[in-house]
Amino acid sequence: MSAQNQALPPLQPADWRLLPLPLALLDRQGQVLQANAAWQALGLGEAGKPPVFWAACAELRQAVTQTQDLDLKLDAAPHRGLLQMRWDASVGAHWCLWREPHEAAVSPCESRLEKFMQATAEGILFHKDGLIADANVPMCALLGYQLHEVQGLPVIDFVLDSERAKVCAVMEAEQELRYETALVHRSGHVIPVEAIVRTVDSGGERLRMSIVRDIRDRIAAQARIEHLAHHDDLTGLLNRSAFIERAASLMQVAASRQQRLALLFIDLDNFKRVNDSLGHLEGDKVLITVAERINDCLRSTDLVARFGGDEFVVLLGDVHERSDVMVVLMALLAVVEVPVVADGCLLTVTPSIGVSLYPEHGSRVEELMQHADMAMYQAKAAGRAGYRFYEDSLAEHAYADLVLESQLTQALERNEFVLFFQPQVDAASGQLIGAEALLRWQHPQRGLLGPDAFIDVAERHRFMVDLGAWVMRAAALQARRWHQYGLAEVPIAVNLSRMQFRLEGFGDMVARVLEELEVPGAWLELELTERMLMDEIASAPQTLAALRALGLTVSVDDFGTGYTSLAHLTRLPLDKLKIDQSFVAALPGDSGSAAITRAIIQMALGLGLKVSAEGVRNEAQRDLLLQWGCQGLQGELIGEPMSAAAFEHWLSLRRPALP
Repeated sequence: MSAQNQALPPLQPADWRLLPLPLALLDRQGQVLQANAAWQALGLGEAGKPPVFWAACAELRQAVTQTQDLDLKLDAAPHRGLLQMRWDASVGAHWCLWREPHEAAVSPCESRLEKFMQATAEGILFHKDGLIADANVPMCALLGYQLHEVQGLPVIDFVLDSERAKVCAVMEAEQELRYETALVHRSGHVIPVEAIVRTVDSGGERLRMSIVRDIRDRIAAQARIEHLAHHDDLTGLLNRSAFIERAASLMQVAASRQQRLALLFIDLDNFKRVNDSLGHLEGDKVLITVAERINDCLRSTDLVARFGGDEFVVLLGDVHERSDVMVVLMALLAVVEVPVVADGCLLTVTPSIGVSLYPEHGSRVEELMQHADMAMYQAKAAGRAGYRFYEDSLAEHAYADLVLESQLTQALERNEFVLFFQPQVDAASGQLIGAEALLRWQHPQRGLLGPDAFIDVAERHRFMVDLGAWVMRAAALQARRWHQYGLAEVPIAVNLSRMQFRLEGFGDMVARVLEELEVPGAWLELELTERMLMDEIASAPQTLAALRALGLTVSVDDFGTGYTSLAHLTRLPLDKLKIDQSFVAALPGDSGSAAITRAIIQMALGLGLKVSAEGVRNEAQRDLLLQWGCQGLQGELIGEPMSAAAFEHWLSLRRPALP
């Protein structure tokens, strides 16, 4: 062998010489470098010499010297067949495959298979007795090798170790099936694949064919679908169903170990205000930030989920004492309240948290959630930005509320609600200037009930919208009757509920009622609380302007007890402030109440607003309020709330002015 031939790199793979196909390597001078047993058995040429048909084939000599590929059909005896020659730059030689005449005549089926192998994007591999005989370009690319590097190597060498037993079993049983396994790329990374395995005949040989599909994208998509099925797509936290499932498992473990758990139901206070004022996109950013802060307060063994909207639920494991829960509660209250940057502004949101304990407050996840939810609503009712542990009395109250809710719905259908009216007079002249409509329920068993007995339950449910609409219509009808008969040609004040004021198109709804009943807007006055205005500060100016455009008077009820920003007060389209009766009740003796009351009166007059006082019980209070410039009075000194008939009788008896 020449020095040039000796300088060739090692031929790979070494096992190609074991293949039953006649194979040889030719150098650029036409010398046979190596030949397998099948080549030598046919007498096609020995190592160190040219092939036996070299001298007679000029086309072959030209292709060899120019390193070209060649398919050459030979018809001269004693060698008839097809010589397929391919240049391999990596070894500096030609691979030569000899096919006998019966093999050279490729059947239509084999021809179609060859075309399919080259055209398809899926990997196709042929092997005999577990050794790779052929593979298409996509198959080689999937493994990261060239064809000559894998021919003759065992298929199992490219299979992940943990999958080899399964693949060997399929090969040994010569099964024809579809199954999933994993291959190892040249770089070492694992490639999950799906293999469709068949047995085929090629040139009289029985080979195993595998169509191999890369299923990494499919597995990633399935993993994404699986993740979305168990997680909230906005925050990445567990969703409701996944939380309940995992919490149930943790409760079983806790029961076996006699451990305690704590479930926290977290609701963000007035979060609707964020969405309404800044939009849902900014609202989503706030939710993501809050979710991250909640998660950072917990251990890796705790569970946290978003149940939708602004509700989050936490399950704390291995709780020894209530103080353990208190540590987490204090941390949550502190971190959630830290201002969040939204739309370039610093925004503060606060949580209300309800807590239930396992096993004291329930043996099932649903029970703990229900009880924590009850406690959370109690925390909201107590002023928000706080927490409340569940107590058995809450369940009793919840059941009573459920019964009351059902009775309220029936009461509206049975026309059991009535309006009472309390007169409002001019502080200086004593003349009637208005009447406030106050709701009463003529309960069939409990008698006449004031709003304290039912209004909290009503306001927690959608029923309040229907009840509020009834009150407005009843007040409008009463105002129309009094004006028509000249009994009391003054506006009737109606208290709005938070749920009513939040209704989209509330102003349009009021306009329709006035038009239907043929009542001018000037005959009604709408009273809102400070909290309602602040909760809806983004939409309030537009809604109030629409109401005033209808001729209605807009008043702020119970002023002085809320959190109205004075800057907002100057921009809101209002007509009147009503001083809360808690300040009036302490007059004239309490200096603090006196200072606040006088300041409210002076501020209202300075802003060009009317001002009146509620809860006036004696002449000393009346005289002091009049002295400070208060324009309207309402309370026991003037008249108690009374039915429409009693109000009309009071009008007929009263003197033109107060003594």
